[in-house]
Amino acid sequence: MKKVYLLFIVSGLLFFTKCNGDKLKMGKDENFQYYTGEQFADIKVGRYQIPGFSELSLKQKEMLYYLYQAALSGRDIIFDQNYKSNLKIKRTLEAIVESYKGNRDTNEFRKFMVYTKSFWFSRGIHHHYSLDKILPEFSKEYFTELVNNSPDVKSHMTEEENVPELIDQLTPIIFDPDKVKKRIISNAEGDLIAKSPINFYEGLTQKEVEKFYADKIAPHDPTPISYGLNSKLVKEDGKIKEKVWKVGGMYSSAIEKIVYWLEKARELSENQRQRETFDLLIEFYKTGDLKIFDEYSIVWTKDTLSYIDFVNGFIETYEDPLNMRGSYESRVYFTDEQATHRAEIISRYAQWFEDHSPIADEHKKKNARGVSAKVVTIVALGGDASPYPPLGVNLPNAPWIRKIHGSKSVTLGNISLAYFKIDEGTGVSEEFIYSEEDLKRAKKYGTLARFIHTDMHEIIGHGSGQINPGVGQPRETLKNYASAIEETRADLVAYYYAMDPKLVEIGVMPNLELGITACERAIRNGFMQQLVRIKLGNDIQQAHLRNRQIIAKWAYELGKNENVIEKKIKNGKTFFVVNDYQKLRKIFGQMLHEVQRITSEGDYKAAKKLVETYGVKIDYDLHKEVMTRYEKLHIKPYIALINPVLKPILENGKIIDVEVEYPMDFTKQMMFYAREYSFLPIIN
Repeated sequence: MKKVYLLFIVSGLLFFTKCNGDKLKMGKDENFQYYTGEQFADIKVGRYQIPGFSELSLKQKEMLYYLYQAALSGRDIIFDQNYKSNLKIKRTLEAIVESYKGNRDTNEFRKFMVYTKSFWFSRGIHHHYSLDKILPEFSKEYFTELVNNSPDVKSHMTEEENVPELIDQLTPIIFDPDKVKKRIISNAEGDLIAKSPINFYEGLTQKEVEKFYADKIAPHDPTPISYGLNSKLVKEDGKIKEKVWKVGGMYSSAIEKIVYWLEKARELSENQRQRETFDLLIEFYKTGDLKIFDEYSIVWTKDTLSYIDFVNGFIETYEDPLNMRGSYESRVYFTDEQATHRAEIISRYAQWFEDHSPIADEHKKKNARGVSAKVVTIVALGGDASPYPPLGVNLPNAPWIRKIHGSKSVTLGNISLAYFKIDEGTGVSEEFIYSEEDLKRAKKYGTLARFIHTDMHEIIGHGSGQINPGVGQPRETLKNYASAIEETRADLVAYYYAMDPKLVEIGVMPNLELGITACERAIRNGFMQQLVRIKLGNDIQQAHLRNRQIIAKWAYELGKNENVIEKKIKNGKTFFVVNDYQKLRKIFGQMLHEVQRITSEGDYKAAKKLVETYGVKIDYDLHKEVMTRYEKLHIKPYIALINPVLKPILENGKIIDVEVEYPMDFTKQMMFYAREYSFLPIIN
């Protein structure tokens, strides 16, 4: 095979790697294929690599292998959290894939596979971004045929169940467009809990949930527990109680496996603080005690020296309409020491950014401390973090821990690179960027601009500002708008400083052209490009999508009198063009000042007005135009990343090495996971 030399741009650092072949092993003359060529529904399938893995010590490889197993052991949990019938549907679909005896070379079976792969990707029957139910393109009658001709379906059933009853139960859930039509209802009107089929609550109203926790939360508590983070709240026999996710509680069979692998990894701890982190997380999983989770979060935050790190647990609360309960997720990674240098510079100047922020003085941290920033190489992803991980993460989420103890911010370097390589050459930039000058700049600086934006968003954005004394946490005060407001706040920090000469002075950016690239993309993406991810005619539900539209539409309105952002038509196509970037920066500062005020003061009414005015509704004609323009490009808006496989090499029962394999087939990986990690029983 012809050898190819690829130039990679990772976190601003240029390096060459000589490539050849299908599987990448660093230091070898082999090629790595990021895009697999597979597409289905609105998804294209790619892969990511783990550069530097082969150079790790045996102890490091072994620890990563145990953490990899822990990450995958909880994957059933996210399916069940997303909807209570997902596990039964999942096992049924997988039994059909495994054992269907009929003709698979038909359009109907191909449509079935598209639905099944979409189900896997979204971790359930609802689309991962729009949150609408994914409707099959095959018929109910064909589903009946599939189930009846797949012997393995019976292996997932109890003695009391039979196939006709299973078909009768699942058919309306899968096919009826009006049944559980949306996973989360986050609009302003109505009961958010009673209307949302997310499997965090059962038999309850929103008022009952809010009162249940209001009675628990002590007024003006400076270190409040994250009540509800690790439990399902139910009403049984007229009494409200929590079903805690722990060993011996709900999800026990999967959590026991997680704990088993965490305990093995603990024995290989790099230092005492990392060992203490393991101890506290394991104790939290065994007891379900949220005070222990806070202790774990504090110790984990302070562990800035360990080369290997991980997240495993109930973390992000975006899926809960009330922003209380955490979805299961896991990330396993090690430090990319070269790329981390830029992130460390940003972190070093955290107090400078805080002091010079346009927010009110009383909302600024007097000591912006403990912002630990790294670029990392992901080894394994599980739960809500797979197969569509974010570009960066800043944890822990509890504002009081962040204020007192700081936070850890990580940019997922190899994941970011994979996304960029998969999207390379799609023609999207040429389609949506107005001028040749802007296009040329975007091609030159676009990759690095997105890396730096992610760093600034995670390190400075989420790490900045403070809540006023006596004001509750945003999830309590801003409720269903908390996530959108927080993401808007973090993005505005990043965009405000993208045009600051300070980033050039300290060596983070080569020049302000890169900042212009980032801000131009914010307006273009917020107004137009991201709309391809939403079904035509629908509102925006997902917090990140809301945040991006809020920024673009609000900035447009605030700059109208001075024509800061101009709507232009060229060749019948719509564009939003920034005419004055310095004025746009001032607008970003004005917006940031208000969003931080909303957060600091817990102003629910203002949060509701801001999100509902700018973040929810979409201009139908513009949306239709965007969909048409994307359709002509023949590309999919979402990327499913196939995870690498870690394989231990054994000798006399001991691990003597760990190798990495890079699968190419999404279906095969999902079926492998189904066979190896289906630990939860199906509860009717």
